[in-house]
Amino acid sequence: MIKTQQNNLIDTGHLQLKVMNRLNNPIENASIQISYTGAPQNTLETINTNSSGLSPMLDLSTPPIEYSLNKNNIIQPYSEYTAYVQAPGYAPKDISGIEILSGTTSVQSVTLEALDGGTPSDIVIPAHTLYGDYPEKIPEDEIKPMDESGEIVLSRVVVPETVVVHDGTPSDTTAQDYYVSYTDYIKNVASSEIYATWPESTITANILAIMSFTMNRVYTEWYRNKGYNFTITSSTAYDHKWIYGRNIFDNISLLVDEIFDQYLSRPEVIQPILTQYCDGKRVSCPDWMSQWGSKELGDQGYSPIEIIRYYYGNSMYINTANQISGIPSSWPGYNLTIGSTGDKVRQMQEQLDRIAEIYSAIPRIDADGIFGQNTKEAVQTFQSIFGLPQTGVVDFRTWYKISQIYVGITRIAEQN
Repeated sequence: MIKTQQNNLIDTGHLQLKVMNRLNNPIENASIQISYTGAPQNTLETINTNSSGLSPMLDLSTPPIEYSLNKNNIIQPYSEYTAYVQAPGYAPKDISGIEILSGTTSVQSVTLEALDGGTPSDIVIPAHTLYGDYPEKIPEDEIKPMDESGEIVLSRVVVPETVVVHDGTPSDTTAQDYYVSYTDYIKNVASSEIYATWPESTITANILAIMSFTMNRVYTEWYRNKGYNFTITSSTAYDHKWIYGRNIFDNISLLVDEIFDQYLSRPEVIQPILTQYCDGKRVSCPDWMSQWGSKELGDQGYSPIEIIRYYYGNSMYINTANQISGIPSSWPGYNLTIGSTGDKVRQMQEQLDRIAEIYSAIPRIDADGIFGQNTKEAVQTFQSIFGLPQTGVVDFRTWYKISQIYVGITRIAEQN
């Protein structure tokens, strides 16, 4: 495999780290040393986290952006960095292989274990699927038969709160199972499968395909009906590439937060379509979506649905799930902003103020059902901490991000 030479690092990308403990509480003043993965002994930067567990944004050298845009390029298109993270009372952790692409921002989450919390595990992020050598996908029917007893157990499509990822092939009994929130899973897979430098329409089309495939596994309980206790695997031969502990690209994260309740459908078919794909370079797949081909269509101005239909046919359309699991209250269907009033505002304020108990940078607010300036400032601070546009408006993705963080905090509190 060709390694990136440091003299090829002529562009710039960005990296921010978020350091938390096992309870998902932020760790303030964690010390982070950044180095090239190939030279971990040479520290480039030493930084500390703030009260929200966030590091300053780092500007880091990358290969030219053209490397990730050219299908025929054979040079690694991203640089790799190592972060060594330590904080008083916690075991240090080393994360190597953090991928930085030109002009993009990577967010690396780090969970530190208490010194008496067992043996910590360092993280090594392997090569991206478009650059590394991974097994080809085993073809499957895009629609699973519904007339077999016990095959389908759900009556409607529901966005799961959590997926259980088996980190290996289905038959590998030594592989570990990880419980991952659905949105975090999709962000991880998309960051592992495509480049964040590609056109937004291409990224959106690929996210839709990844989500629809995953929702098919959920809806059909594909693996559980085969006797396994997991939702999906991390094997590219069977499912998507999911990489434990990898960095997430922020533009991919924002797109997932905006469309996470969507999937791909065909007329008269209830289940989400099992939308398979391949890279279109090392592997060709005439009946599936080509990742590099979708990039070329995005360059030509194709919209996400036009890209989807180019590969899967004109009968494919974008559908929305009937229900989102694990959310206390659904989005009201309109933005909450200055002047908004009512129960939805009060519910949001209650959740946001509970989050502010853990994230002290967020101003405390009264749950009075009136969206005023104090609420706007609290929303803006929340958005800045969790990587959302700092509008102060509670739109679809801000509502569900508040709900997701609130549920995580209260659930952990109840367990402890």
